[in-house]
Amino acid sequence: MFRRTFWFTTGVATGVWATTKVNRKLKQLTPEHLAVTAANRAIDAGHRLKDRAVGFALDVRENMARREAELDDALGLNAPVDRELPEARHHTAIENRSNPKSVDNDRTTYSYNRNEDF
Repeated sequence: MFRRTFWFTTGVATGVWATTKVNRKLKQLTPEHLAVTAANRAIDAGHRLKDRAVGFALDVRENMARREAELDDALGLNAPVDRELPEARHHTAIENRSNPKSVDNDRTTYSYNRNEDF
């Protein structure tokens, strides 16, 4: 009698376990669950891709700054400047003939009018 009870209990437990497993798998195969799973995996993949892209961009910036410093040293652009810069020069682009200060009598002036006869 004890053997029958043991095997009956074992069969019931196995049936409950198998039914639970099958029901879980069926729920995982519903279209809604598949859509949610796919969306979650896509989001995770996007986050991993973004992290890799940010890491790559930071590496590029770091190496670019290092290389730029190397080139500046090679070209002597980081050397201290010992001389003073010259003063700014002011030139008039077009002479104002009505202003007597801007007209130099010593210089020959040319007309920019190309339709004028010589």
